[in-house]
Amino acid sequence: MDNKTPKQRSDNMRKIKNKDSTIEIKLRKALWNSGIRYRKNYSKLPGKPDIVLTKHRIAIFCDSEFFHGKDWSRLKQQLKNSDNSDFWIKKISRNIERDNEVNQELENLGWTVIRFWGKEILKNVDDCVEVIKKAMYSVKNESIGGVK
Repeated sequence: MDNKTPKQRSDNMRKIKNKDSTIEIKLRKALWNSGIRYRKNYSKLPGKPDIVLTKHRIAIFCDSEFFHGKDWSRLKQQLKNSDNSDFWIKKISRNIERDNEVNQELENLGWTVIRFWGKEILKNVDDCVEVIKKAMYSVKNESIGGVK
C-alpha cells in the first residue's frame, strides 16, 4: 500500500531524472579528478550510455536499484503486495530485458560494458573508478596484443 497521496507520488516521479542524476555526477566528478575524460549520455550508441570512454570503447551505465531491478526476485515479491503491482513488475522486467539487450548489442559492436548500481557509486566511488581503470588497461593491452 502506498503511503503517499496520488499528488505526492506524481511529484516524486516527476523529479526522477534520466540524466545528470546524483550518481552519474558523482562518478563523472571522480573520473574527471582522476584525469579520465569522457562523453556523457552518448546518443550514437545503443542504450545511450551515461558515460562513454570513446578511445577505449567503454560504455558505462549508472543504474538505480529500483528501476533496474537489483535483487529482482526479492523486489518482485515486495511489488506484488503494492498498489499498481502489475504496472511496476512489467515495467521493471522490461527494463531488465532492455539492459541485457543493450549490453549484448554493445558487446557485439566491440564495446566493453560496465554497469554500476547507484549505491555502489555513492558508497565506493573510488572502487568504481578502479574498475573503470582496469577495464581501460585491459582494452589497451588487448589492442597492443592485436586481439582487437
